[in-house]
Amino acid sequence: MGKKVIAMSGMPGAGKGVASNAGRQLGLEVFVLGDVIREETERRGLSPNPKNVGEVMLDIRAKEGPSVVAKRLLPKIEQSKSAVVIVEGVRSLHELNELRGRFEVISLAIHASPKSRFQRLLSRNRSDDPKTWDIFQERDFRELDVGLGHVLATADIVLTNEGSIAQLQSAFKEAFAKLKLQ
Repeated sequence: MGKKVIAMSGMPGAGKGVASNAGRQLGLEVFVLGDVIREETERRGLSPNPKNVGEVMLDIRAKEGPSVVAKRLLPKIEQSKSAVVIVEGVRSLHELNELRGRFEVISLAIHASPKSRFQRLLSRNRSDDPKTWDIFQERDFRELDVGLGHVLATADIVLTNEGSIAQLQSAFKEAFAKLKLQ
């Protein structure tokens, strides 16, 4: 039987990383699409700030096609020894379909309110996280323009994250157990 992929999506700050960590606790290997963009930003010698990372995301999609980020991860996913992996940060149906062309895919969306997400991003303080509400909204709109809303709207599983880290991790583990993938 082929490899199974949990294709995880969510707006910035929704809790994808938290849910992925719950997957790691279950022994799943995690591949992060955003890391592909951050690596490309670094390769270009650019500072990993929200503006540069956003521009690189749009640039590589414009030059190499809308599924490029997923395509760049395919070899790593295929080389994984894990039967089930998480691909965190799917942002378009193009990326989702790229994965579906090679693997059995279950899409999982994490939803959280804008207010909650903005507060989490301020607390997380990663270099490419927005520091103001205006930049936060700009990032949200850029993500939606790429097609993230379509991925969220068509997800097989939706988890709501308005509680604690432990609550989201528990919800992910419960959803994963119901899938009976291992």
